[in-house]
Amino acid sequence: MEKQGQGPSGELARWNERFTGAGYHFGTEPNAFLASQITRLKEAASGGASALCVADGEGRNGVWLAQQGLSVTSFDFSPVAVAKAREPARYDVIAGIFVQFATPPGRARMFAGMCRALNPGGLLLLQGYRPEQIAYGTGGPSRPEQLYTSKLLKQAFGALDILELREHDDEIGEGTAHVGMSALIDLVARRPA
Repeated sequence: MEKQGQGPSGELARWNERFTGAGYHFGTEPNAFLASQITRLKEAASGGASALCVADGEGRNGVWLAQQGLSVTSFDFSPVAVAKAREPARYDVIAGIFVQFATPPGRARMFAGMCRALNPGGLLLLQGYRPEQIAYGTGGPSRPEQLYTSKLLKQAFGALDILELREHDDEIGEGTAHVGMSALIDLVARRPA
């Protein structure tokens, strides 16, 4: 997860600095795409499902998933999180909301790990920015190789049944970090039973 000009410790310091203030950098409400999947999540929760919330920052999405009745494991960029991510249990739901910090090789490993960590019949919910986001400048990475395309997601999650794959431009308001018109891509996929 090296950033140009920064090593892992510099990147960790940068993220820690983001989360130091009294407010919540990405707000306290769940991501709108994640919340829009309430029907699917309620079905999973009725069976006592577990969820993994990748790069959950200050916990807004993990807390909301737990409020829906899921047993949630959240992690973020830290040595403890990395250790947990290397040996994930199996999950019925995995949510990856704006997890666009990794280089392409790191992203490939992360996506493969998400596929492996899903139980048969498990649900993957992923939202990120498309390359067009750079022109909006309302959040997300500024490096095009960290942004998602439909082709990239189809290749990365080809072993899953893709239920929805949607590119759209929408106004978002998530704390002070994701605000304004945004070039988004949503993926809903299920691991075959």
